[in-house]
Amino acid sequence: MAEELNPFKISQEQLDKAAEVMGLDKNAHTILREPKRIATLNIPVKMRDGSTKVFTGFRVLYNDARGPGKGGIRYHPSESIDTVKALSAWMTWKTSLANIPYGGAKGGIICNPKELNESELESLSRGYIRALGRLIGPKVDIPAPDVYTNPQIMAWMMDEYSKIVGYDEFGVITGKPIEVWGSEGRFDSTAMGGMYVMREAAKRMNMDITKAKIAIQGFGNAGKFAFELATKLFNSKVVAISDSSGGIYSEDGLDYDQLVKLKETKGEISSYEKAEKITNQQLLELDADILIPAAIENQITAENADKVKAKMVLELANGPVTPDADQILFERGIFDAPDFLVNSGGVIVSYFEWVQNQEHYYWESDDVYKRLDKIITKSFNDVMKTKDDYAAKGKKISMRTAAYILAVSRVAQAMKTRGWY
Repeated sequence: MAEELNPFKISQEQLDKAAEVMGLDKNAHTILREPKRIATLNIPVKMRDGSTKVFTGFRVLYNDARGPGKGGIRYHPSESIDTVKALSAWMTWKTSLANIPYGGAKGGIICNPKELNESELESLSRGYIRALGRLIGPKVDIPAPDVYTNPQIMAWMMDEYSKIVGYDEFGVITGKPIEVWGSEGRFDSTAMGGMYVMREAAKRMNMDITKAKIAIQGFGNAGKFAFELATKLFNSKVVAISDSSGGIYSEDGLDYDQLVKLKETKGEISSYEKAEKITNQQLLELDADILIPAAIENQITAENADKVKAKMVLELANGPVTPDADQILFERGIFDAPDFLVNSGGVIVSYFEWVQNQEHYYWESDDVYKRLDKIITKSFNDVMKTKDDYAAKGKKISMRTAAYILAVSRVAQAMKTRGWY
């Protein structure tokens, strides 16, 4: 990865920008630029051919001033410590922005899960938890699923941790299957939270969301549910979408059910009929009302930010807009809703799952969505108030900088109150 797109450098740059604007205490700034704890793990797994392979894993606890660490676990062949550090930092700001009692953490294993059979995958997942030991726990650090991990993997991990401590501890992991006390509403919570932010942003912009044309980059969990929910909740028209095989575009709108069927039968969506084939790059530059990057990081950069035509960018992926691009979008007057606000629905409902596990009392999905809507809408309004307050002082700042200022100030205040500086 090129130095300028190093994800951890980007996370530090975003923090530095906010720290300068808000006049953050230098001691707090120094603490917040680096993770509190980094664990590098060697995980031996007996493979199907009888050999033993050692996988490298990571778990980073970035900050726990406001509560135990919270963050997902990624399985990816190009996983890196810099990516995990960056994501743990963003989780710190995300939980703070949502004002839930967590800090930030993240984990990952360098592997290609598509090359592992179920037995190897289970052995790897359980080995990861054994290697972490007491560095996680419902009052210490609570993992969850992320890229190429799923509820079944979380169930194995929860079970392994329960073996270590000698009793059932469902609250150590969130994103679990319902059968082992996962939460209703968790599976589509990231996209659902994003839809609530999109609704509030459209109100702010006086945009008729029912007539909006939407382009979505990515047809994984977040992108797929964003498509389904945008059409179901608001009757919006999705005119473009993409996956790893490329993108498709139709001015008349795309059919969700047909796309899901194509993905299930052929593994890709590019063969969709009555649509123009486009590249991921072309999708980002389409003349749509709302652009939803829901794939991977560093998609909108200084090289293409001036070509974005959407009126609103809704960052459902982690880190899809680089700092240079963020500034360009801001100067062009594009409403860019930052990732750690937009995609915080996942961690908010993870919080609900954790609370339910502690209380041994479980909620119905309507209650989950209602509580999610309340928290994320308040987060949006808090960010806009911070932005407006700075504007009233003669300082025009982007929505991302406003969100950082709000989130960082909460963490810094917690550290100061606890006597960390």
